[in-house]
Amino acid sequence: MDVRFSALESPLFHALQHMMDGADDPADKSGSGPSRTYVRDAKAMAATPADIKEYPNSYVFIIDMPGLKSGDIKVQVEDDNLLQISGERKREEEKEGAKYVRMERRVGKFMRKFVLPENANTDAISAACQDGVLTVTVQKLPPPEPKKPKTIEVKVA
Repeated sequence: MDVRFSALESPLFHALQHMMDGADDPADKSGSGPSRTYVRDAKAMAATPADIKEYPNSYVFIIDMPGLKSGDIKVQVEDDNLLQISGERKREEEKEGAKYVRMERRVGKFMRKFVLPENANTDAISAACQDGVLTVTVQKLPPPEPKKPKTIEVKVA
């Protein structure tokens, strides 16, 4: 069975992402572009790569989250089939006498959304974070039982 995940990775999403990269330009105050929240969420999704594996009985989502504690990560199911993984990486408090010379590690909110296939059991989802890697496992529903032929008695008219 060919299962495709709509992880907002379509060509349309990439085109929107490209357009939004210019949305931080303070000179552009036209107001005709996407909202700040939409831009922030789209950038958060684009900056959070994920691997998805399919096993005979489950789907597994693997996302690198270095430096995050499990309390900083939220895993939710919305609208019965939309898996949302989100959280926030906060900047470390500066200690007295120390200042950043370079800051390259990403801080701020992150989010990913995945449309789950029809056979995903949204009541059987588990999540674990170990060594900076989040693993979310979604169990599959058993295949439906094939319908048995129904015999209709033929009566004499």
